[in-house]
Amino acid sequence: MGLRTFLQAAGRLLKQAKKPAWNELWLSVKICLLGILVVGAIGFIIKFLSSIMLGA
Repeated sequence: MGLRTFLQAAGRLLKQAKKPAWNELWLSVKICLLGILVVGAIGFIIKFLSSIMLGA
């Protein structure tokens, strides 16, 4: 894939792209925050359990 082909494909993609509506954007933000919260909670639980097991 040459540079010219890549630029043409990128141009076509940008022409078809549209801004998300406010509702769609807010839903994406909420889902991302929920994912961060879940990953953080799992990490906290693992750290808590390992500190209990090691007695530190």
